[in-house]
Amino acid sequence: MRMAFINGSPKKTYSASASLLQELKPFLQKDGITISDYNFNKPSLSKEEMVQLKDYDIFVFSFPLYVDGIPSHLLNCLTQLETFLASIKEKDIKVYSMVNCGFYEGHQTKLAIEMMENWCSKARLKWGQGLGIGAGGMLPMIKNVPLGQGPKRNLEKSLRQLANNILNGTSAEDMYISPNIPRIFYKFAAEMGWRKSIKANGLK
Repeated sequence: MRMAFINGSPKKTYSASASLLQELKPFLQKDGITISDYNFNKPSLSKEEMVQLKDYDIFVFSFPLYVDGIPSHLLNCLTQLETFLASIKEKDIKVYSMVNCGFYEGHQTKLAIEMMENWCSKARLKWGQGLGIGAGGMLPMIKNVPLGQGPKRNLEKSLRQLANNILNGTSAEDMYISPNIPRIFYKFAAEMGWRKSIKANGLK
């Protein structure tokens, strides 16, 4: 089984989307599984990339929520890929998506996940499952916290379920999670980060 891990974040470093793909990967490293990494951080794809992607069995997207939807650069790539894939008759690709957001509540990503499901229909692909993850912005900051511990307890359980569905090629209900810390603590930490950025940029 060939899988394409597609990072849809525009960031080249400190990307929560990349962190999520790295956390998911160990659950999928089995005999007979090949995983290749792609970065959709620009608003267009090369013909070579699209030709490569048509031969995969699984797409796993990971991207941040932008204004309740898909980031514009990624949307451009999806539109381009949709036209290319829709013209290919013999393909059997299933799509799974992880969407992270700065909101505490993972269900804030619901509309973006529905957009990905609609995109699958337009591109004539099969929808697998979506995973909406709250407090995504803090994931790069807690990368050294072991998966399944502290604020990552819900994340470990959800990634394990997602991986199991990917390996079996099955579809399932979308999942939405929040971190295992009180909402008020997350808000306090976020505000501290904003104040630090404000001072670093010479603002009040």
